Amino acid sequence: MELYFKLFAMFEEFLAFRFKDGKLQPIAHPHLPSFESLLFIDRQKEELKRNTLQFVKGYPANDALLWGDRGTGKSSLVKSMLTLFGKEGLRLIQVYKAQVEDLSQLYELLRDSKKRFILFIDDLSFEPEEDQYRLLKSMLDGDLEERPENILVYATSNRRNIVANRERDGKFPEEDYREMISLVERFGLRLGFFSFDKAQYLEIVKAYAKERGISIPQQELEERALLWATERGSFSGRTAYQFIKDLEGRLRLSQTFPSHIPP
Repeated sequence: MELYFKLFAMFEEFLAFRFKDGKLQPIAHPHLPSFESLLFIDRQKEELKRNTLQFVKGYPANDALLWGDRGTGKSSLVKSMLTLFGKEGLRLIQVYKAQVEDLSQLYELLRDSKKRFILFIDDLSFEPEEDQYRLLKSMLDGDLEERPENILVYATSNRRNIVANRERDGKFPEEDYREMISLVERFGLRLGFFSFDKAQYLEIVKAYAKERGISIPQQELEERALLWATERGSFSGRTAYQFIKDLEGRLRLSQTFPSHIPP
């Protein structure tokens, strides 16, 4: 009973948690991206929002796999669900791949809560020697124990079939590869994310610049942003965000120490 009241108080106070070493750890200052700020993934946004709303309202909803290129907003979109539905009782719990075998323990901790929980597995992929995917497949669908109705699993992966880089060099036996595909099929909602082009990248840069109050000539902003992207070989949203952080820091530092730091 003491544990129940402790969990109740924790779920009331905090929105986000991590599950590590068999324990729930609250995250006092979670990174919660704005849903509206995520650009050029409109279809994916609306699909995940609808699915999450169904879940929050107590209606049937699917586990979700967000797969695709790095830096395209997969993790940010999952986190943004808290900005939309945190006040309606949604909570987000980050689960690490190594903790998959402890999910049944987590189920029991959450089963009697009135809150709705998304278990978030970020950057999911498997090497040939790893077998956690069998456990995860069983926990998603097929285990003898019924999963609590107040739990969904959202995972992200840079690969459509969540197989690591060696998926086609023969390191995965055919039987294991088929099991991996079977795991992917356990996610009823599967959303693909694809690389941005140069024009989209620049629009994201401009949106971040406006959000942070950065005011420099547009041509200069674009030239700097393109140079930054070229040096990193990527037009991703993450590249745009990193560029804006660097630019903002440079500009503020040059204003404070104009004789020491070039803009």
